[in-house]
Amino acid sequence: MNNSVGNTARLIGAGLRALLVLTVICGVLYPLAVTGIAQALFNDKADGSEIKDHSGRVVGSALIGQSYNLPKHDPNDAEEAAEPDLKWFQPRPSNGLGSNSVNTRYSLILSGATNRSADNGAIDGTCTKDAAEGTLCAQVLAAKEAVIADNSTASYQVKAEDVPADAVTSSGSGLDPDISPAYAELQVHRVAERNKLDVKQVERLVSDHTTGRTLGFMGEPRVNVLELNTALKALTTS
Repeated sequence: MNNSVGNTARLIGAGLRALLVLTVICGVLYPLAVTGIAQALFNDKADGSEIKDHSGRVVGSALIGQSYNLPKHDPNDAEEAAEPDLKWFQPRPSNGLGSNSVNTRYSLILSGATNRSADNGAIDGTCTKDAAEGTLCAQVLAAKEAVIADNSTASYQVKAEDVPADAVTSSGSGLDPDISPAYAELQVHRVAERNKLDVKQVERLVSDHTTGRTLGFMGEPRVNVLELNTALKALTTS
């Protein structure tokens, strides 16, 4: 009986010592080492890829898209459609992904794709104006009309064939922070007109914030909308 109690006590003691050692190693030392290495070698990424404005204030993350909309007439009206603030470059659509009442510039309650097939609402394989309301075809056609109307100015007319796919479709997550250079360039004339800037100035801004393919061959060229709008704000307030 005494041997049994002694063995049990030794086993419990060994288990507690193992628990203590593993807790210190895995719960304290390892996280501290990983955090220290990340801060030393990848400080910007480790802190969330924060973007700061010209005053040093954090305005968001380079990894998560933001919306640039006008304030609602009635902030409590959940049914009121958001209208884009056209003095800013606009991001990709993010339909149906919810809203965040704490920070209305973000839509982070839900993240995901529409899960609609490419021919959802198509008639004989073609998206037409007869597409049923709520289908992907109807959404894309409505978005395309809005892009043409919003970005056409007195001196620049957007053509339907010039509207890139990312201007009318959301990404898989709905939180894509980037747009294609083609979509950014399509918005240049409207942004220049709304901010009373020279078109060449805005074109240069887009060019300066265009990132090429990763390692020269992965992905596509892209423009981070938050970085671009942060630079635009600095330009307009300087």
